[in-house]
Amino acid sequence: MKVVLAGAHGHGRHHLRNLRRLAGQGVIELAGICDVRPVEVDPPIAAPPQSPDLGALIAKTGAEVTIVCTPIQTHADLAVTALHGGSHVLLEKPPAAGREAHQKIAAAVAETGLACQVGFQSLGSTAIPALRDLIAGGTLGRVRGIGGAGAWERHSSYFTRSAWAGRRRIDGVDVVDGALTNPFAHAVATALALTDGPIASIETELYRAHPIEADDTSCVRIRMDDGFVITIAVTLCAPERHEPYLVVHGDAGVATFVYTEDRLRVELPDGSVTTTVYERTDLLENLIDHVRTGADLLVPLSRTETFTQVLDAVRLAPEPLPIPERHQIVQRDEDGGVGFRILPGVVDLTDRSARELALYSELDVPWTRVELLVAARPVASYEWRPDLPATDAPRPYLHPVRTLDGVEVTEFRPADHVHHLGAGVAISGLGGVNFWGGRTYVRDRGPAWLDDHGTQRHLEFTRLGDEGFAERLEWVGPDGRALAREERTVVARPLERAWALDLTFTLTNLTGAPLEIHSSATKGRAGAGYGGFFWRAPGTSTARTTLPGDEQAVHGSRDPWVALSGTAPDGREWTLVFVQTDGDPWFVRVAEYPGVGQALAWDRPLILEDTLTRRVVTVVADGRLDAESASVLAASMRE
Repeated sequence: MKVVLAGAHGHGRHHLRNLRRLAGQGVIELAGICDVRPVEVDPPIAAPPQSPDLGALIAKTGAEVTIVCTPIQTHADLAVTALHGGSHVLLEKPPAAGREAHQKIAAAVAETGLACQVGFQSLGSTAIPALRDLIAGGTLGRVRGIGGAGAWERHSSYFTRSAWAGRRRIDGVDVVDGALTNPFAHAVATALALTDGPIASIETELYRAHPIEADDTSCVRIRMDDGFVITIAVTLCAPERHEPYLVVHGDAGVATFVYTEDRLRVELPDGSVTTTVYERTDLLENLIDHVRTGADLLVPLSRTETFTQVLDAVRLAPEPLPIPERHQIVQRDEDGGVGFRILPGVVDLTDRSARELALYSELDVPWTRVELLVAARPVASYEWRPDLPATDAPRPYLHPVRTLDGVEVTEFRPADHVHHLGAGVAISGLGGVNFWGGRTYVRDRGPAWLDDHGTQRHLEFTRLGDEGFAERLEWVGPDGRALAREERTVVARPLERAWALDLTFTLTNLTGAPLEIHSSATKGRAGAGYGGFFWRAPGTSTARTTLPGDEQAVHGSRDPWVALSGTAPDGREWTLVFVQTDGDPWFVRVAEYPGVGQALAWDRPLILEDTLTRRVVTVVADGRLDAESASVLAASMRE
């Protein structure tokens, strides 16, 4: 059978070795190689024609099978070219860089009637049907889920080996070369092959220790329609290679499948343990057998649809969170360059995830959190992927925020206003959408529950360090339409016996028409002009006071600064000094609850034509400051 190989470098060398084996057995003839660089071929294969034009090469050679082993973003176009050229396809995993590309290949398969086998080698193992039988037959009892773990090491050169390595996209074209979707794609695909039914939901957590676009350490939780759960936790930052595996959790037994070795271990409550190593069918041989005899394909394209759903969730997920170097061990090469990046304890972490069916963030891993440090001391945590009800207008927030002596000065979801979320940015009305949370004030009616709550969706951190971050967000309405883009910068600045939280946000209108910023005050509720930067302080604090005047004096003032002080339940005192340069009215509450923020729309709507930028610096101090001390600090923040 005549075979053309598209992509003979990199992983393509594996296919060349396999083709050499099959040529020696008289099964195939290597009819041609499609690559942009010349390739040397060793005996017993005779030097075949080579060309960068796959369609022309198939037409010239009459190839019956084409192996596509090229960059991920080229899979769909080359597979379609081969199919339309009359050639069956063995398509390297992942099959495509998204659902649209996957559907494009599927349409060509349906149109031509030819076969497309996807190169998930693990699905060629006879362990797969054996394990499915164990699950279906009740040997393991009621199975609650499958956990997968994979931990490999990768030198930094792995991510520079090609232009697409470690990339999520190139020039706007999706690549999706991450740990979950490429090196450990087999873990995801194999777990899905053990289940049936559609996917109900997918949760992703993507991280990176290396300076790349894509994830090198990540996890995913897949919930099927019937409630079955799959988790996969992987990393390329282990100290050495550990063979990846799946754990099938049953209430009457546990099965562990090391898919790279086709080894299945079954443990039952009676203490019996059986280990079996299964045979594996080569996927090219299976494709050839299918073409010759009609044998069933082991991995037809249609069998990988759920995998592509997972890949698409990774593609659409926020950009991977950089892991600060303080959580890494960086091994350098002899020339001083970075060799390996190791995350201490990550092998055990992937194992815990597989055993507990948990995501990294649920296992109390420090590098899953964004923390601000001052003098190596954590002073604030930033929750950038909040798990909140829609009525809270879900948004990233800072909590807890602490003084240098550890006094907590923010409150999260207090009983009096559950939509108050520490410190952050919230607007009660932007283009008719409630980005504040809670009830919406309706003119001549009062507060009412409406289905108008928006979400601030994190997109990426463009900079992340111990001292702060720069973040991109989208403000999305309840209909899924993005109304605005936000650039947010947060920096923790050390001061003498205190520190300052410097927050700047820029909102950019994405609608193409003016956006109105409203508050409850603009709709008839006098004094309720809240909206913009907002800080909710702890309601458990007592002896609350404000400066430079009392609550009535500072509420609605346009002073360059206001201060809020209180006494924590343990008797320690604190002061927050809020400093602005834009002259917005201050929204201040003390008696009802402690909170300070901007009032962008104090008594009339603010029109957002293009962009709006605001900056508030908050001095976080231990003790109760007097007006003179607060004024001096405020002046220094405006310099």
